[in-house]
Amino acid sequence: MRIVESFLIRNPCYAAGRKITVKGLMLHSVGCPQPRASAFLRSWNRESYKKACVHGFIDALDGRVYQTLPWDYRGWHCGSGKNGSGNDSYIGVEMCEPSCISYVGGAAFRVADGKLDEARDCVKRAYQAAVELFAMLCKEFGLDSLADGVVISHAEGHKSGIASNHGDPEHLWRQLGLAYTMDGFRKEVRAAVGGVSAGMGGYTRVMGKAVASVGQMRAYLKEKNPEVAQSVLDMVPLYISEGEAEGVRGDVAFAQSCLETGNFTFTGSAVTVGQNNFCGMGVASNGVKGNSFDTPQLGIRAQVQHLKAYASKGELENACVDPRFRYVVRGCAEYVEWLGQKENPDRKGWAAGKGYGGKILGILDRISGITDAVGHKEEFKPYRVRVSIPDLNIRRGPGTNHVESGRYTGVGIFTVIEEADGVGASRWGLLKAYREQRDGWISLDYAEKV
Repeated sequence: MRIVESFLIRNPCYAAGRKITVKGLMLHSVGCPQPRASAFLRSWNRESYKKACVHGFIDALDGRVYQTLPWDYRGWHCGSGKNGSGNDSYIGVEMCEPSCISYVGGAAFRVADGKLDEARDCVKRAYQAAVELFAMLCKEFGLDSLADGVVISHAEGHKSGIASNHGDPEHLWRQLGLAYTMDGFRKEVRAAVGGVSAGMGGYTRVMGKAVASVGQMRAYLKEKNPEVAQSVLDMVPLYISEGEAEGVRGDVAFAQSCLETGNFTFTGSAVTVGQNNFCGMGVASNGVKGNSFDTPQLGIRAQVQHLKAYASKGELENACVDPRFRYVVRGCAEYVEWLGQKENPDRKGWAAGKGYGGKILGILDRISGITDAVGHKEEFKPYRVRVSIPDLNIRRGPGTNHVESGRYTGVGIFTVIEEADGVGASRWGLLKAYREQRDGWISLDYAEKV
């Protein structure tokens, strides 16, 4: 999931600046055939637009989240009911809808001939991003998605008397023949909050954020392969960074590499360390050497892209380096358990061996269970970065959900003493000058190591 800050600063709702105490989250869908969030950003960001204002839109084509209000602002997303208005305490998020549907009256719509799969893919993409977003918001505001009335749909809001009479988003799922329900959505959000990344039926999604840390993965390798080369340990962070770039769980990719290479001993493996092929890519039968890559990073990138081919129909973020990407039936194995052909409902998957996905999960469970005295955190070494823009915001915390300090870095060289994940950037860095107060964070997307 990627969050892009796109506040509707011209909308009268934003200008009002009323704050709320967040008690719940409300899921909407836009109610018109428009998959692009940008269309709503353009039309709603006007002083004359007084109809509505939500906290975010989810693009149905790429799954990006566009945050349009600060999370604690009062939005105009659900109207009111006999018991008041959900606007007073709920964050409201809209999922965009497929362009291949057309409404024929109320919540009823038709799907263009031959476009059912396309429509379902759009809805699935938005749904999965909504799960991740709501999990993040539950963490941020200390909410329990399974508690009564905390995570609801617009339709449920109407039934409880705090929203106008709408049927979204359940009407979309029902008419497209999808198995999604709000009860299932709430369970998936809870699983994501707990770092399980579980999907329907308790399966483990390939797409998502890694749960295991770099420290845990390195510790696992040292335990299983005491002679592991330092060069292999040095490349472990690439699984996280390459996974994050494509939205794939990097720890799943790493566990798969451990399975395919015998924990990087390459004993009994069809590939060698010099091939930079850590997943057996291209080894279609005994005696086949498989693909080779110029660097470890390219080999890991190809593996991550191949996993994305199986788990998603979304576009690649980086240029394709996977030579076998085009051969995959896109989206045929969205769960790790389905990477094995024998367990896949369509008999498609990465490997023909029985229990392939289960073996990956077994390794992943072992990695995730490793503990050590320092809580899996490696010693951080401060480093310097060059900032080349004059107006890089300094925030009071790591993420665009933290307030701006009103200060800017300016152009120059700065020392980063800590890193952290956060909304709105791939990584955030704490500047040395703010060591004591810990309120000087910058987006590292705009900084270059020197």
